[in-house]
Amino acid sequence: MAAISAADVKKLRDITGAGMMDCKKALTQADGDFAGAEKILKEMGLAAVAKRQDRATENGRVFVKSNGKKVVMLSLSCETDFVAKNDDFKKLGEDLCSVILEKGYTEPNEELKGMVDGLIAIIKENMNLVTFTVTDIPENGYCATYVHGEGAVAVSIILKADNAAVFENDSVKELAHDLALHAAAYKPQYLCDSVVPKEYEEEQLGIFRAQVAQDEKLASKPDKVKEGIVRGKLSKLYKDVCFLDQAFVKDDTKSVSQAVAECGKAAGAKIEVVSYSVIMAGLK
Repeated sequence: MAAISAADVKKLRDITGAGMMDCKKALTQADGDFAGAEKILKEMGLAAVAKRQDRATENGRVFVKSNGKKVVMLSLSCETDFVAKNDDFKKLGEDLCSVILEKGYTEPNEELKGMVDGLIAIIKENMNLVTFTVTDIPENGYCATYVHGEGAVAVSIILKADNAAVFENDSVKELAHDLALHAAAYKPQYLCDSVVPKEYEEEQLGIFRAQVAQDEKLASKPDKVKEGIVRGKLSKLYKDVCFLDQAFVKDDTKSVSQAVAECGKAAGAKIEVVSYSVIMAGLK
């Protein structure tokens, strides 16, 4: 049997990232053959992965990356907060985003799962690619991204203008960043009132009409006045849940849509918020 030196163990560890004891065990089983030892470590890792699949993954972080044409947002979970802050875990999330963009993936597959399983085998803690979305950036478009804190919240904002050169303007770039901060802070439910589902609107109208009907002070008011009050309540709700209608985080005297219009006018272009996405780390 070949003698296994500390240098051999370190070399295998550097190649695979596996623990020292596992490397020594694999080299011993493979009689010093590095290729054989790598295969053994892989088999050991897959077995370890299988054992950990049922462990809860209640921690993690989110990632966002854009290549100018598309933007990917991804949630990666793990068992402990300690691993969520681990550099290898962070690199895994970044690498997953890069592969998704490079290869045009739109849903989880074996390659992505294999990347996650590879780190599980090394760190020995369960992880899960919770979800990811890929969004196209339109022609004359611009994408601003933001990750809050230790990867708890990630945001992407996609803007479009009638003149793409406007996105070289520092004030416009600052606006895009501020919009991402706003979305992270306020977490709007919809972009604007025109995209609010009819079912949601009807549900809220029903609630408001019931509130008005139960208000004794409004009992003698004409139906037209009561309906006006109901519609007023709906309008106020939209200012809470619709991104473009919310009071802008940097200046609450104006709405987000007003802030965008003013910035565009000052920069000499018409700017439109095409979409926003907010993703949060957590269990799924």
